[in-house]
Amino acid sequence: MDAYRTPDDRFDGLPGYDFAPHYVEQDGLRLHYLDEGEGPPVLLLHGEPTWSYLYRKMIPQLTPAARAIAPDYFGFGRSDKPLAREAYTYDFHVRSIARLVEKLDLRDATVVVQDWGGPVGLRVATESPGRFSRLVIMNTGIGGGRPPSDEWLRFRDWLQRLGTEIVPGRLVALSAVQPIADEVVDAYSAPWPVPESKQGILAFPDLVPISPDHPDLAAHLAVKEALSRWEKPVLVLFSDSDPIFSPRVAERIAERIPGAGEAEIVEGAGHFLQEDQGELIGRRVAEFVASTSPAST
Repeated sequence: MDAYRTPDDRFDGLPGYDFAPHYVEQDGLRLHYLDEGEGPPVLLLHGEPTWSYLYRKMIPQLTPAARAIAPDYFGFGRSDKPLAREAYTYDFHVRSIARLVEKLDLRDATVVVQDWGGPVGLRVATESPGRFSRLVIMNTGIGGGRPPSDEWLRFRDWLQRLGTEIVPGRLVALSAVQPIADEVVDAYSAPWPVPESKQGILAFPDLVPISPDHPDLAAHLAVKEALSRWEKPVLVLFSDSDPIFSPRVAERIAERIPGAGEAEIVEGAGHFLQEDQGELIGRRVAEFVASTSPAST
């Protein structure tokens, strides 16, 4: 498969991102992930159009007591970027993360999901429940068959108009509630220095199952059904200022999953709540993992 590999120097000196890269080969492609700390593994999955840089504020809050693992999907971050848009499918992303989980032999793991991390990570967890003990669900949707919101439809149309002219960092900045420095905006865009590297970003909106005849709808609904039987601990943690996934979405998700407590809402955060309130969320996730570990029960 023809793929673009972002030059390593694009990642030199990014603010707050002083982490060693790790790689695993999958079918001739190189998948990147961060692997920091020791203890129960916490798998941190990003969404669209971000990458593991999104978790740079949370990781230091987790590593005193946990092992933080943050991969980049193919097409994102330091991972290889197939040049054919049709290479990017829901199954392709799910399979790559599932293979990483198996390669690292993760057990008693927590998966933290946001945006597209939800459909990817929750499917991996529900299809391998013996490896996962906890879920942290943030600003995402479950199921499908209709658009998540009118705001999401506007985002999809905007992305279609921009095409390869999309600047990922600017989208993060537009979504941010808290001030975001110019060098951070640039860091979010660092993995995509040439237009042809952006096919993974452009592919994601078409993978959202917004109609009853979408080919991936059955797989998404199977995840939704599996979560309705999930009794292990679940933390539902949404922000207060996301126009795509509102606090009401959080409440509905918490009501649906037996293992979830009442949804918690983070103030002063937008869609990318890890960027707006990463330290706070990192501490909350660390507390959740510690309080639900076998040693504390």
